[in-house]
Amino acid sequence: MLATTIQSHDIYPHIRVVMGMVIGLGVTRLLSGLARLVQHPGQHRMDGVHLAWVASTLLALVHFWWWQFGLYQIEAWTFGTYLFVIGYAIALFLLAALLFPDSMAGYEGYVDYFLARRAWFFGVLAATYMLDIVDTLLKGEAHFARFAREYLIRTPILLVLCIVAARTDSRRFHVGFVAAVLIYQFSWIFRLFDTLQ
Repeated sequence: MLATTIQSHDIYPHIRVVMGMVIGLGVTRLLSGLARLVQHPGQHRMDGVHLAWVASTLLALVHFWWWQFGLYQIEAWTFGTYLFVIGYAIALFLLAALLFPDSMAGYEGYVDYFLARRAWFFGVLAATYMLDIVDTLLKGEAHFARFAREYLIRTPILLVLCIVAARTDSRRFHVGFVAAVLIYQFSWIFRLFDTLQ
């Protein structure tokens, strides 16, 4: 009979490989999209907000891959835990796929495309903020306690901002939102990894 839980040292390397493939697809999607913009700059009108979300998503993918080293703390893996971690990686990949679609047919440029697909993008982005809390809980109570205060403040704010972003086409709001997210991401990474040396 197959065991329902497997020890971390046995399965974690396998999970990292699968997770790395999904994250790698997301990074590839973003870098290929950026390369297309450089190769054919006049093909589709570029947009600063869209490019800022590309930068934010690329940073999130790279940060996720690095941060998941903390999963070694999980003592016993279940298939449900594995599905959750892979699901989180898939959500991040979907952000990348939504930023650079297979076809831009029917859209004048990335401004038009991004505004037309904003509900999907910000819906998935909101889901990643919720998944991040569960991911942190998976790494143990002590680990979650270390970040709980900030998570309990930032997550509701980010969720509300995602809801507003999904509903509004205000250029000023979208510029402010992506700028705030990028500043927060850099702040979080520098504060986090300066303390984890």
